[in-house]
Amino acid sequence: MTTPEAEQSRPEARLERAVRAAEQALIEYEIAVETFRVEVENFSRLHHQKLGPMYARLEELDAQIAEARAARTGDPEDVAQAQELRARVMPMPDVEELFHGWMDGEGLFPESVAMLTDQPVRPPQRVRPSDEARRLYRELARKAHPDLAQEDGERARREEFITRVNAAYARGDEVLLRELAEEWAAGPKPKDSGPAESNELYARLEWLAQRKELLSLVARELEESAIGSMLKLAQEDPDRLLDQIADQLIAEVTQRETDLAELLAQE
Repeated sequence: MTTPEAEQSRPEARLERAVRAAEQALIEYEIAVETFRVEVENFSRLHHQKLGPMYARLEELDAQIAEARAARTGDPEDVAQAQELRARVMPMPDVEELFHGWMDGEGLFPESVAMLTDQPVRPPQRVRPSDEARRLYRELARKAHPDLAQEDGERARREEFITRVNAAYARGDEVLLRELAEEWAAGPKPKDSGPAESNELYARLEWLAQRKELLSLVARELEESAIGSMLKLAQEDPDRLLDQIADQLIAEVTQRETDLAELLAQE
């Protein structure tokens, strides 16, 4: 019978502990990356829903201003610029039919009209996981993460399960996350693979290091993306940042409308 002291004194014991520590560190890093990815995705959705109509309105006004200027001057460069700006906002062929009844006569969505005329508008759906959803997600990720499996069958089972966990977390679905926690607790227990040989442990450490390097690239891309950079500037209150950008865009729209009116008055 092997005593705990003898087990700890095995040459591979220290290496096994290093592997277990590396696995847990990797999982914590993956949790952080996935959490930030969900935040970026949700903020991107809100950004598009709330500010997309204003950006579209600015592009339309830029095209109209360029067209009015080209009509007044007849300069080939002005004409070319007007055509270029108009091409940017021209709908794709046959797309208008898809949006029949959604737009008004000027090609604006109802949400855009409401925002630009200070009328009430239905706020975009906010999908931000609550603290409880975050807690449930972290617990499930620590228990069921595929990186903890070394057998193909067990890894496949974990990958299928954690895909459902990630989807529930992205929707902020606390009820489903609780159900998934119960499902995991009631499911088959992972088999203990027993002590591993040194070569296997070294290979496992190398795989974990490679996985961490790939995750670092994903994290860097998220942080350096336009939405990720914006979110990092206002992690505590992203709604306020959206409101500030909206105010700036409304001011730009107002200025463009004034410029267009002045050009048209000169005709």
